[in-house]
Amino acid sequence: MPRDYFELGKRRTSVRIEAVAGVTTFLTMAYIIFVNPSILSAAGMDKQALIIVTCVVSGVMSILTGLLANAPIAMAPGMGLNAFLAFTLVLGGQITWQVALGVVFLSGLLCWGLTLLGLRKRLVEAIPASLVSAISVGIGLFITFIGLQDLGLIVNNDETLVCAGPLTGKVAIGLCGLLLMMFLSIKKVRGALLIGMLFSTALAIVTGLAQRPTGIVSLDFDIRAVALQLDIAGALQWSLFGHIFALMFIDMFDSIGTLVACCHEANMVDERGTIKGLDRLLQIDAAASMLGAALGTSSIASYIESASGIAEGGRTGLTAVVTGLCFLAATLFVPLVAVVPKCATAPALIMVGLFMMKEIKRIDFANMEEAFPSFIIMVMTALSYSISRGLAFGFISFVLIKVAAGRAREVKPTMWVIAILSLAFVTMDRLQAVIAWFN
Repeated sequence: MPRDYFELGKRRTSVRIEAVAGVTTFLTMAYIIFVNPSILSAAGMDKQALIIVTCVVSGVMSILTGLLANAPIAMAPGMGLNAFLAFTLVLGGQITWQVALGVVFLSGLLCWGLTLLGLRKRLVEAIPASLVSAISVGIGLFITFIGLQDLGLIVNNDETLVCAGPLTGKVAIGLCGLLLMMFLSIKKVRGALLIGMLFSTALAIVTGLAQRPTGIVSLDFDIRAVALQLDIAGALQWSLFGHIFALMFIDMFDSIGTLVACCHEANMVDERGTIKGLDRLLQIDAAASMLGAALGTSSIASYIESASGIAEGGRTGLTAVVTGLCFLAATLFVPLVAVVPKCATAPALIMVGLFMMKEIKRIDFANMEEAFPSFIIMVMTALSYSISRGLAFGFISFVLIKVAAGRAREVKPTMWVIAILSLAFVTMDRLQAVIAWFN
């Protein structure tokens, strides 16, 4: 029975709550079904095949995460990771997309090896409590920023980088959905975010600001154009090792940030603050990238949008299973999934950001040695538009401040490793220039 297998009673949840949470997570991250193929097709890959692969990989890995780790964490091709493959490796590095998929596979294999050795878990557990809370807050700000952009409240500005956008019809619809979500949350109505998204979608269709579905069912499941096309042998060349490690760092820091934030939100921690089942989650995360490369897509990552389902009460793997089933169903109903506009999902992201801000009370701002790195993580995660870079700058500053304060002995050995890896990550694009200078 699902109740016993997923320990619903022990975690104080129910099948209905988990189902609503799973659907909510799916709706907030369903954009990947269309965005991922759009990005990767720029590298010359078949877009139609990529749509199906994105749905299948996201569905299978989310279900496996739910069944094997009993965690409400959904997985899908990572944003930023797909751009790295298309624009850095293929278009910038002048290699074929088949070789680029080989790079993705090898980076996943490297992550998997570190996980089996227990190194990735030790990396997570070495992070101080204040920095862990800062990760949650920083990602909350990042999600809010994405939501504001998707809604159109924040737009590009050449002079100030960003500015407030005009009050368009879509913005108005999104704000109506946001107000409904807040009202229902105040009244403690379960499924508040999902109800708000459905309301905004219906309103957008009625007012003509969202397209009606062009069809209901699509039966085109041919993925041969991209599946099993990776070139691992071609990726095993010295000039690509830097890219393999760079991709590993990006995936590792993004996954660590997401898992730490979401697992704490889902109360998946013991009395010492250690994440329960972290080893298994990290193993699944690493194996997912290898599967993704084999089927023809970029690195698979734990999705921070899982926080939207957690905010709706999702506490077990049943949430991830429901999300995965929705992705698999989406292979049939791509025309219907496309109906949900950004002005409907953006308010949910803003609400999730609000929910994650509560972790800020756990940061000891009286202790400057932890307050400043925490502040850097929060600010840089949002403003650099990168979870991995926000974490990297925060970890580096933590170690530097401890050294400057004469407290270097207080830094755990694993934290030194994290700082060194972080420094390597943020300077990766300059390493080749440094090597060339020495030669």
